[in-house]
Amino acid sequence: MTEKKETVPFEEAIKQVQVAMSRLALMHLAYSKVIVDNLGEKKGKELIIKSIMEYGRKIEEYSKTDQDSSFYGIHGKYVYKGKEFVDLRDLFSLNEDIDFQSLEIYDCSLAKVFKHFREEEIGKLYCYIDAARAMAKNPKDKAIHTKCILCDDDYCQIKVEKTTEKERNDFKNNDKDWKDVDKILL
Repeated sequence: MTEKKETVPFEEAIKQVQVAMSRLALMHLAYSKVIVDNLGEKKGKELIIKSIMEYGRKIEEYSKTDQDSSFYGIHGKYVYKGKEFVDLRDLFSLNEDIDFQSLEIYDCSLAKVFKHFREEEIGKLYCYIDAARAMAKNPKDKAIHTKCILCDDDYCQIKVEKTTEKERNDFKNNDKDWKDVDKILL
């Protein structure tokens, strides 16, 4: 007897990932608002930054179990060298070294939620995940934004730079000053 294999249309899969990511954004926003409202803006944001550093470490650790980022649904599309991609696997299949700082990232599912609630400042705290995950993988590298939807850019763009000794120490020690790692988000 053959086992019936169920399939979901690609567009529906994308929609469901976007719903899940919107829920993640709402959870981050809810926790962050409660923290800021109860501890004050300065202390609350410091605690959120520390949480994002830990979140980045956890994501990097978990990615080693073959559970990495979604290939689609988090962002509406990616543009690289003038060509659009919905599924990042298609970009990786180009069989070339990809210049990631030339990659334009559009329609972030999380940013949509933060913009809907006019909470761009709290939303930008989530964007530190890129630097945190990069540093968890290799403390000498940071992935920082050159453009960010939550900073009123049309798309996000990220580049990898070398970290300073201070940034590495701040990350290692969960220091609140680590937020300076990605200046566009300040």
